[in-house]
Amino acid sequence: ADLLTQVALERMLAGVATRRHELVAEPIGTELEAVARSGSKSAVSRRFKAATEAKLAELLARDLSELDVAAMMIDGVMFAECCIVVALAITSDGTKVPVGLWEGDTENTTVVKDLLADLVSRGLSCEAGVLFVLDGSKALAAGVGRVFGDRALIQRCQLHKRRNVGGYLPKGYAPSVDRQLAKAFADTDPGRGLKVAKGIAAQLDERHPSAAASLREGLDDMFTVRRLGPSAGLARSLTCTNAVESMISVVQRLCGRVTNWKDPRMTRRWAGAGMLEAERSFRRIWGCKDMPAFTTKIRAEVARRRDDRGARDAVA
Repeated sequence: ADLLTQVALERMLAGVATRRHELVAEPIGTELEAVARSGSKSAVSRRFKAATEAKLAELLARDLSELDVAAMMIDGVMFAECCIVVALAITSDGTKVPVGLWEGDTENTTVVKDLLADLVSRGLSCEAGVLFVLDGSKALAAGVGRVFGDRALIQRCQLHKRRNVGGYLPKGYAPSVDRQLAKAFADTDPGRGLKVAKGIAAQLDERHPSAAASLREGLDDMFTVRRLGPSAGLARSLTCTNAVESMISVVQRLCGRVTNWKDPRMTRRWAGAGMLEAERSFRRIWGCKDMPAFTTKIRAEVARRRDDRGARDAVA
């Protein structure tokens, strides 16, 4: 039974529809009736449901106390009317580890808080400081701030910001602005890059005020990683959410054939199985050799900020 369940899971994740399992199945036993029963659509569905429930339980029960987490990427994916917010941890040696998911109707602050609280309850420690790499959602940043406060450094995804700004601009003008933003965000001098980005926002004020407002929102968080002096590889990896979006793309590919999402439990099962399937092909992030030194910089910056806050509180 365990072997049949594993085979059903592997074939479903490979894209074999439940009604076609009999066509790709190896003979089992000597009786054709037994073969038909083991490969029937309903039998495959039951086995796949059991297997994905086990995968989800495995993901949500992971002990995080032994992980030396330096960075965390959080993003959301929509299935029908359900939003699944997923978390990908990056350890101090650059290893990527899927650690959790939570469902809701949108990427709201409550969902993010509940996800992070679940991670903490399983042993996630952010006491020394963790870099959170988030998309453009205000709710994600607000949720992280409420749970971890000054122990968290926030880096907003530069690619999301560029896409969001471009969405407010005419098609003929958007590419030019995007090139300017890309150059500003890639500037190795974060102070200069921020100044240039603010200048672009000022240029947009008159004709495209919505684009200017979108650019200014959270703009300071676009340069958090750059201020820490990363290597080129780490800057490529940690200034955007590509790593977690790559994992989400695997989930979306696996779920592409599903047309009838019955309830959030089904969504969670598929998402959890997809995250663990993506993990099988993970490699460490670009610039992973520089990650130990960069982790030290993250924690030194968090310590500095907490000391500054303590000094201000003492004066007050």
